[in-house]
Amino acid sequence: MKSEALPEYTKAQLALRNGQDRDEIWVAYLGLIYDVSRSRLWRRGNHYEHWAGQDLTKELRQDAPHTEHVFDNFPVIGRLKDAVPASS
Repeated sequence: MKSEALPEYTKAQLALRNGQDRDEIWVAYLGLIYDVSRSRLWRRGNHYEHWAGQDLTKELRQDAPHTEHVFDNFPVIGRLKDAVPASS
């Protein structure tokens, strides 16, 4: 699915999918929203010091030990409105 055809979600809508308030566990990265609900590493809504329901672009660029392809195995379910551009 092309990213232009994906539904858009606000940061407030993303925040509800934090693994605490609902069963969905979503994270945003580079403007796309990924469903990480099936990952055992995100089971409680967090992965190390990173929390679901947020745009993780800035923090993953600063201190993540993996590449930008870390979410490639997770389904993209939407685009984040007013997201940090991938090129910044």
